[in-house]
Amino acid sequence: MIFQLENSVNQRVKLPDNSTVELYLKREDAIHDFVSGNKYRKLKYNILEAQGLGCKTLLTFGGAYSNHIAAVASAGQIYGLKTIGVIRGEELIDKIDSNATLSYAKACGMQFKFVSREAYRNKTSTDFINSLKEEFKEFYNIPEGGTNTLAVKGCEEILTAEDASFDYICCAAGTGGTISGLINASKSNQQILGFPALKGDFLQEDISKFATKTNWELILKYHFGGYAKINSELVSFINQFKLENNIALDPVYTGKMLYGIFDLIEKGKFPKGSKILAIHTGGLQGIKGMNVNLKKKNLPLIE
Repeated sequence: MIFQLENSVNQRVKLPDNSTVELYLKREDAIHDFVSGNKYRKLKYNILEAQGLGCKTLLTFGGAYSNHIAAVASAGQIYGLKTIGVIRGEELIDKIDSNATLSYAKACGMQFKFVSREAYRNKTSTDFINSLKEEFKEFYNIPEGGTNTLAVKGCEEILTAEDASFDYICCAAGTGGTISGLINASKSNQQILGFPALKGDFLQEDISKFATKTNWELILKYHFGGYAKINSELVSFINQFKLENNIALDPVYTGKMLYGIFDLIEKGKFPKGSKILAIHTGGLQGIKGMNVNLKKKNLPLIE
């Protein structure tokens, strides 16, 4: 990759004075404004693979506020690769300029193909992929969210030697790639906790396809109603966290995870003296879009 990384800084998080554990946040969000956190990790080896194959176009999938869409568009601009985004929702065709994520991706040179939500459900089918090949010819296919074997390989590099002292590693989960990489790179004495942003336990099966160890658990109750769902309580937590730690959190992934960690600490989930490392997976570009929705609902905004 063109921009070289130093190891992410582990920043200590302020906890209540009576807390008996330590919590640190790995600042993967500081890697890059748009190709940040787990998106950099997931794209690293995929882009190297595309370059090795001589492929000059990346094609991927996502929704209106997708961090992955923004990251692929930005990475494509950085590395001189064409990018195509297959976007869920035909109604977005005439809303590109009013959508912070799509307008940014467009400015990076991404070409869009908007499809109905029904058609989007078939995005991994052979017929759908073949129709895309007929339309766009040659491209390197990166799945929605970026998770594949090469993405997991990249996410295995999040943990470093200095992280071996932590008892618990926590991360948000969308498609399961990041947590799979963390599981594979973890030590035998560490427990990996995943906080899904979506309802249901379907990620259990997805993660099992990539994970090589069994020292992990999914915490299913902090999704706040489902993907991209949010309420005033979560907004308040995110704003208070930023005030106390000078760290912005995205509302879809890292904000929900940290809310869950704080709640579990309060409820005694972690033994006295535990050291917890949470992964900040970036996604801050989505705050603008979320605030648009919050304003429509007369809810407080993310500061």
